[in-house]
Amino acid sequence: MWAAPTLADLQSVVIQGDYKKANDLAQELSKASLSKVEAAEVQYYLGLTFLRLGEPAKAYDIYKKLIASQPHGDLYDKSSVGLIDSLYMQGQYDQALKEAISVIAKRSDSEMMSLFYLKAARANLKLARWAQAREFLKKIIREYPDSFEGPVARQLLEEKQYFTVQVGSFVDKARAETLVQELIGRKQYAYILEIKSSDGKIMYRVRVGQLTALKDARELESTLSGLGYPTLIYP
Repeated sequence: MWAAPTLADLQSVVIQGDYKKANDLAQELSKASLSKVEAAEVQYYLGLTFLRLGEPAKAYDIYKKLIASQPHGDLYDKSSVGLIDSLYMQGQYDQALKEAISVIAKRSDSEMMSLFYLKAARANLKLARWAQAREFLKKIIREYPDSFEGPVARQLLEEKQYFTVQVGSFVDKARAETLVQELIGRKQYAYILEIKSSDGKIMYRVRVGQLTALKDARELESTLSGLGYPTLIYP
C-alpha cells in the first residue's frame, strides 16, 4: 500500500543530499494537510532545496514569507540564513549585509550568532570592506572560538585584501604545481596558496590574479570558466 510522504521523509532525503528528490517531496507536502508548524518546516526545506539547486530567487520568496510569519525562534533564524544566502548567491551583497546586520540586532540571544557574523563578514568581503569584515571575523574567534565558524574565520583572516579566482584545491602539491604551469602557459598570473584545514591537512590551492575590484574578478572568472576550469572567487 502506498504511503504518503512525511516531514521525516523530506528531512531524510535532504540529509542524503538528493535535493531534486527533496524538492519534489517538499512540493508534494506543501499541498498536504499539515499542522502550522509542520507546514512552515516544509517551506523551510523547500527554500533550502531551491538554494542547493541554484534557484536563489525562488528561495528568497519563500524565506521572506517565512520570516514574516515567524518573528522569532529557531525557524526564524534558519530562514534568515536562507534569505541572506539567497541574496548572496544573486550577487546582492549590500542587501545580504543589511539582512545580516538586521538579524544580528534582533536576535542577540540566538544560538546561530556566529553564523550570522560569518554571513556579515563574507558580504563585507565581497564589497571590499576589509576592515568591517575583519571585525566580524575577530568577533567569531573572540566570542565563539569553538564554533564551526571559528576555523573558517581564522582562514578568512589570513586572506589578503584583494580578489582572486581559485581554480583548484589539492592534497598533492605536484598536481597543484602542474596546474600552475599550465595556467602560466596560458598567460595567467597563477600561484599556489598553502592552507591548513581544520583537521590539520595541508591543502594546495591554485589561484589566479590579485584584483582590487570584484567586477575585474568576475571578468577573470568568466575567462577561466570559458577555458574549462572550475572557478570560485575569493575571498
